[in-house]
Amino acid sequence: MTVSTAQPWWRTAVIYQLYVRSFADSNGDGIGDIEGIRRKLAYLADLGVDGIWLTPCYPSPQWDHGYDVADYFDINPEYGSLAEFDALIADARSHGIRIMMDVVPNHCSWDHDWFKAALSAKPGSRERERFYFRDGRGPNGDEPPNNWRCIFGGPAWTRVPNADGSPGQWYLHVFTPQQPDLNWANPEVPDMFDDMLRFWFDRGVEGFRCDAVTVLGKTPGLPDVQGEWVGDDREIGGENPHFTWLESGHVAWRRWRETVNQYEREHPGRELVMVAEAYTPGRPDILRQYVNHQEFHQTFAFDLLLAPWSSKHFRSAIDSAIDALTPDGILPTWTNNNHDAHRTVTRYGRADAETFFSGNNLLNSTEVVDFELGQRRACAAAVMMLALPGSSYLYAGEELGLPEVLNIADGDRQDPIFIRTNGEEPGRDGCRIPLPWTTDPLTNFGFSDVSNGEPAQRAWMPQPDDWGRHAAEVQEADDRSPLHRYRQVIKQRKTHDDLLTSALEWRGDLMDSRPQLLAFSRGSVTVVVNFGDTFAPLPDLGRCVVSSALMTSPRTIPGNTAAWFVQ
Repeated sequence: MTVSTAQPWWRTAVIYQLYVRSFADSNGDGIGDIEGIRRKLAYLADLGVDGIWLTPCYPSPQWDHGYDVADYFDINPEYGSLAEFDALIADARSHGIRIMMDVVPNHCSWDHDWFKAALSAKPGSRERERFYFRDGRGPNGDEPPNNWRCIFGGPAWTRVPNADGSPGQWYLHVFTPQQPDLNWANPEVPDMFDDMLRFWFDRGVEGFRCDAVTVLGKTPGLPDVQGEWVGDDREIGGENPHFTWLESGHVAWRRWRETVNQYEREHPGRELVMVAEAYTPGRPDILRQYVNHQEFHQTFAFDLLLAPWSSKHFRSAIDSAIDALTPDGILPTWTNNNHDAHRTVTRYGRADAETFFSGNNLLNSTEVVDFELGQRRACAAAVMMLALPGSSYLYAGEELGLPEVLNIADGDRQDPIFIRTNGEEPGRDGCRIPLPWTTDPLTNFGFSDVSNGEPAQRAWMPQPDDWGRHAAEVQEADDRSPLHRYRQVIKQRKTHDDLLTSALEWRGDLMDSRPQLLAFSRGSVTVVVNFGDTFAPLPDLGRCVVSSALMTSPRTIPGNTAAWFVQ
């Protein structure tokens, strides 16, 4: 099968996920901002990305790093203003880069005007109907309305006082108490989000990554969960059938797709995209329900992100996504890293990297890490991923070969997962450390601009003392650095049309007798990954145009290395 070349930009794009708070700080306050991003656009253009996905940059009290939105129609003052955001859109466009945003539809912040109004209103009021307020169980309503638990640990209900101070109703929050769930059965909720999408599209945003789409919607009546799902307060909540993968969520997504389609009809030439964060480990049948011609344009193929370092598991993850989506003419969306998972350098460098599979991006091994091995494998995984059919998403700092920061002091951790599990789960802070741009610790390793003459404030999350060794300026001077490898592979991706149009064909002739190899062709390009630790011989596959590590001969590939060959 050959994919049509007449396709929207996002179908085969390389997108850079940019964690706004941790990318670049333009005013020395230790917090990344919009102006900081503008100053680094040339860097991103040199990397070769087609678009930038901004993690939530709306006003927020930051209980969950911006995924608790207080106002969907503005920019967090810590990050800048709407005028600065508009300037970012314009400047990015001049570099050939499109801007995508992050939208959080399942819940808002408890600082949102709607929720504050609900707390002041009476039971049964219009204001409370936008959320899930319920009377408690027991003689005095002292027990939660049901036995649901938060995904981030602890009970899923919080009680609020009545106007006279007496105990009142409970409200539902499937993540944290600071993130009350919105009731999408109330027509005001989808109406508001339609307005929100159009507001940002009007400003030039080209698409949205949509957070936690699988938990939107609730079983009517909010019944108890049966079986062994309910654990103690320290445990992360499991899959709750009463708020996971429900049809009511799909009703909302079909409405969103029509909103997007209508906007495109009204604005010829716009090519908008909606990308679902739909964790469906090992369930391609469910993945297919979210990405189709009536709902999301794309959804991340997370089985690859969750796979152990082995040719068998990587092939299975790739096959699963391709088999699920391509019969309908949809290409997968790949990623190896994001803001919710330990970085690949650390995951692949662990002693159990070849076998560890949690099935949950929030859970991680604690085995000893070999940084050099992990960085080599992470680069190989990226070289392979960028040759797969579909689009690829990179996570900020991935191109620098950054490891997960594991030794964060308890007092510095901010992730609600750590807080709500009483420290039993470390959370995601370690992949969100501000990026190192230079070797200067006085400027937070170049993260903070001090051109105003004032000393930089400490970065919002502490950086390791040796963070400068990974700095972009160091890697600029080393043509074998991860940064140079990423630039090279993205450039080559755009050079070979077969990587944008041809389907994937597995090379059994290369793999059958060499189980450590993963090999496929896409037209004239052949990609080989050696998951073993020793050199593997190769037949004549043509000229090696890109590799994740030094190739001394095109007829052998080193261990833990990926390479592209062109006939």
